[in-house]
Amino acid sequence: MKRLLIIEDQTAIRELLVEVLSADKHYQLIGESGDGQKALALCLETKPDLLVLDAKLPGLNGVDLLRRLVKQLPHIRVLVFSGHENPMLVREMLEAGAHGFVEKTAGLSEFKKGLETVANGGTFFGPAVAALLRDVVANPASSSSPDFLTEREREILQLVAESHSTKEIANKLAISAKTVDNHRTNLMRKLNLHDVASLTRYAFDIGLIETKKPSTQAS
Repeated sequence: MKRLLIIEDQTAIRELLVEVLSADKHYQLIGESGDGQKALALCLETKPDLLVLDAKLPGLNGVDLLRRLVKQLPHIRVLVFSGHENPMLVREMLEAGAHGFVEKTAGLSEFKKGLETVANGGTFFGPAVAALLRDVVANPASSSSPDFLTEREREILQLVAESHSTKEIANKLAISAKTVDNHRTNLMRKLNLHDVASLTRYAFDIGLIETKKPSTQAS
């Protein structure tokens, strides 16, 4: 029986997955979360065998969560279950350590097939993701990603784009407000962007946040 943890920020979907998988004798559901930062801590605490992971999460997105997780839990098996699939996101998830990626439009039967395959050591891609990967092979430039940003810069970029204040970001990451400001200044310099609204649009474009929204951030 595989020890399973579900990371999904949409409550209705998470509750549905919990209901479906709790009744499956192949899995022991040991936890769930809808927040990226809390999910990372929960994974490191419970050390699951198998992880169902959404790509877009508040606080810490799925890609960066997975990058950190596999460094400490290298044997964990991961199926991405996401409503967002684009060449950059799929590439980043696979490079971060995912073993499968199923789009939410594929339905529960496809999801369960993917989870079983990943749990048993295989790789699995839903039909839309498989078609996208074929396009990536044909057009590799379409999956290029912003690798020049550091892990911390990506984390702060996401929090800035989610409209967190400098003080809130500092508290979340246990760093000083001055350090947050320095990172934000470096981000603007690297990206040649000059205000929070531009950073927010960029974060949306590269898949760090789910929707564009006007920033009300104050320092």
